[in-house]
Amino acid sequence: MHSSSSTLLSIFSMKPKDENTLHLLDLNKLQRQANIPTQFMWPKEDMVGTDGVFNEPLIDLEGFIKGDKIATAKAIEHVRTACTDHGFFQVINHGVDTDLIQAAYREIDAVFELPFNKKLGFRQKPGGYTGFSSAHAERFSSSLPWKETFSFMYRGMNSHSAVVDYFTFTLGQDFENAGLVYQKYCERMSELSLIIMELLALSLGVDRSHYRKFFEDGTSIMRCNYYPPCKNPGVTFGTGPHCDPNSITIIHQDQVGGLEILAGDKWLAVTPRPDAFTINIGDTFMAFSNGIYKSCIHRALVNEERGRRSLVCFVSPKEDMVVRPPEDLVVGSNRVYPDFTWSSLLDFTNNHRRTDLHNLENFFPWLLSSQPKVPT
Repeated sequence: MHSSSSTLLSIFSMKPKDENTLHLLDLNKLQRQANIPTQFMWPKEDMVGTDGVFNEPLIDLEGFIKGDKIATAKAIEHVRTACTDHGFFQVINHGVDTDLIQAAYREIDAVFELPFNKKLGFRQKPGGYTGFSSAHAERFSSSLPWKETFSFMYRGMNSHSAVVDYFTFTLGQDFENAGLVYQKYCERMSELSLIIMELLALSLGVDRSHYRKFFEDGTSIMRCNYYPPCKNPGVTFGTGPHCDPNSITIIHQDQVGGLEILAGDKWLAVTPRPDAFTINIGDTFMAFSNGIYKSCIHRALVNEERGRRSLVCFVSPKEDMVVRPPEDLVVGSNRVYPDFTWSSLLDFTNNHRRTDLHNLENFFPWLLSSQPKVPT
């Protein structure tokens, strides 16, 4: 399973698509067709079926946040087990208001419901991180994901009105309220990410604040996903199998479902819970932990009858932050990964290689070859 996906996702076209090509990828039109375009079809060997439901315990953050020793010990145990196995867990009682989550869905629905021509007006540019994308067609030319995305940046707790400004500048004054909602949503995601960082540190046996300090002024990418209905869901993915290159990913999925993780060589469906966020360990945190914690392999399926939405926050440190594990996790010279900056890995996965199951092992040879040669 791993090898086929790795081979499939290793190369992608970096040629920018023109508007005529992009018009052919209007998923609102394509969803009504019985046969989907070949660009969306994935090799049969990658269409491995679901083999069960993810049923590991939810992690209740309320006791941890309040400092309850028993609840903290239980949360630490669950996180340690999950992250050494498959890099995925779910949290409840996280402090994010349900009304805010639902408001975020309502506001982003209005963006995805805009006419396709309008959305192309703020489309994501090749090499960029923000704006609208239909099937990531500005980057890829085959094995396209069956989804639309809208992405924007959030820089720590000092962003003030940056998200509001982005919405009004990009979408117009009519979307000021959407910007206000997402400004608040991103602030809650930043707060939650710092709680998660403390929990991860304790579960690894290092100082509670060790990771938190790297992320207080970090840069996150907020991505809203819409997966339209697909009349032939057995030949495509909403998102193909991959690991995230960032540190952790905080996801809320609506009640349609479709998120799956690979655990014990089985694809397990993650049952949607309106009161839960899913947490994926990414490649950067795997390096921060000296390889002790695993980057989560996951994918998203599409639904034949219903559209699906998800809210995804990719949490990362500052771009120039040097990624290295604490000394407590390094025995002698037992470093699993060399030092690197988050900006270099972001550049690699965004501009040079499609994310797959083996991001880091492909990244380091590229990093070594791209560094300036020192004269001898």
